[in-house]
Amino acid sequence: MSKMSAEAGSRGIELEDLLAETGQFGRFQLWQCTLLLLPVIFTAFSNLCYVFTAGDVHYRCYVPECDTGSEVIPFTPDWLRDAVPYGANSKFPAKCDRYQPLPRNDTDEAAFVCDANRFNRSAVGRCSSFVFEDPTEKTIVNEFNLTCDDNRWKVTLVGTIHSVGQFVSLAMTGLISDRFGRRWTLLLGVGLGAVLAIVRSFTTSYRSFLTLEFLEAMFGSTSYTTAFILTLELVEPRRRVVVKSVILVAYALAGSVLGLLAMQFRNWRTLSLVLFVPGVVSIPLLFTTVESVRWLVTKDRQATAVRILQRVAKVNGRPPISQNTLDDFCHHQKAKLESEQHSAGRQSFVRLLLQTCQNRHLLLRIANCSFCWFTNAMVYYGLTLNSVTLAGDKYSNFIFITLAEIPPSLAINCILNRFGRRKTQCGSLILSGVFCLLALTALKDITWLNVSLFLMSKMAISLSFSTLYIYTAEIFPTNLRQSFISFCSMVGRFGSMLAPQMPLLQALWAPLPMVLFGSVAVLSGVLVLDFPETTDATLPNTIEEAVELRSPTTKQAPVEPEKGSYCAPG
Repeated sequence: MSKMSAEAGSRGIELEDLLAETGQFGRFQLWQCTLLLLPVIFTAFSNLCYVFTAGDVHYRCYVPECDTGSEVIPFTPDWLRDAVPYGANSKFPAKCDRYQPLPRNDTDEAAFVCDANRFNRSAVGRCSSFVFEDPTEKTIVNEFNLTCDDNRWKVTLVGTIHSVGQFVSLAMTGLISDRFGRRWTLLLGVGLGAVLAIVRSFTTSYRSFLTLEFLEAMFGSTSYTTAFILTLELVEPRRRVVVKSVILVAYALAGSVLGLLAMQFRNWRTLSLVLFVPGVVSIPLLFTTVESVRWLVTKDRQATAVRILQRVAKVNGRPPISQNTLDDFCHHQKAKLESEQHSAGRQSFVRLLLQTCQNRHLLLRIANCSFCWFTNAMVYYGLTLNSVTLAGDKYSNFIFITLAEIPPSLAINCILNRFGRRKTQCGSLILSGVFCLLALTALKDITWLNVSLFLMSKMAISLSFSTLYIYTAEIFPTNLRQSFISFCSMVGRFGSMLAPQMPLLQALWAPLPMVLFGSVAVLSGVLVLDFPETTDATLPNTIEEAVELRSPTTKQAPVEPEKGSYCAPG
């Protein structure tokens, strides 16, 4: 450790110096990162579960004149087209309409025959009893009698309420995490979210289901962000993109596992228990995770941070850190905290915000970035939810759509370094929009080609969404970066709130959702061209530096981050 102390010199011993001594990515970090994939998996279950728990099912009117004589009523008997109308070019019967039966002559002793002569095909009426295609498939639609178009808004409202819960979670997570720590926020989110989801599986009314859907999303959705931050603060900067890719892949695989489980467990109550009971069971494992050392240092809790660092060194097989080095580290960090607090007092957050509002270029960038987040969220979740309406098996389609996120998640680092942020963001959005619009042409009649266009559009929007997280952090100044990212992300949640309502738009005009996805994605992709290119550029620390990025043609000199810099952006 003496060598490290000598190298630290007058700049003082930084946290990065100690992390280098304990091992940047040894057995300890590997185990912690593996554990932190569990909250990512449970968040995927939380965010996508309602696709099946509140999913629509195939049903038709119960025809008492014909649906008799058998314990198991067939869904499409031979006489069905004579008793129930079919939509144009539809292989499924109308869900809530039937032809009115003709009056029966009571003196006629002949058996009532189910054919066209027994129904008035010019008179269509509504029904209140139904026959379901798959009696084993139970969702809230048949559990809470949310059938027919009159109740369709109640079904789509579930997804919107879930997104509202995520919106509240986004505003709440940062405050709780920064105040009480990442670890306790993670445990609270996973534990309480899982318990609320389990309680939801026993609800007996639509209102209680909707209330618990909101609460579960509000607490359960905190897990992903907290686990993501804990992981990034645990590993060295050069490994963060790799770790982000692993997290994205884990999320996509969790979505495909959800599709497989939904295929096996057709009852939404059973499915909820299978998905979320492991969340409660995982709490003892997650309890073994450690608090973020970086957070502890910023909260002037160096003693706790030092104990964790000594534990890291022991598990990684490194020698313990000397007491003199630890004393120098704690003294240096305390002095730096006092200096930062003094500087913060001279330049208040409100003053910085007012300065931003006076700059037209920065305001336009915030508006453009917010629209980009809105577009990404709406198209991403809209395509995921609409995958179950494609021709073919809805479970298989859902699995393929979630797996389509893996290739861009693995390739993002290579693509960003080769093509840059602006071209990647612009190109992926435009490609996603074009694929959506192509799915409205004659190609939609070819099942495999229609599904392929859907998959390619999902891959493109997944790449765009992954890029957006990085890009947003690079176009705003350091002293307002977290606030602007949170604001843009919260605007994006309105897109995820709108996505579940697409079935209502589809009822007005079938191609409307894909037209909306395609046109908005292309528009947003074109507007991205107004963003500056930030690849290899120095992150702006002040508003003035951020404004200087406004010209896409401005050349930015690549600057290597200072080795061991505690304040290096990450």
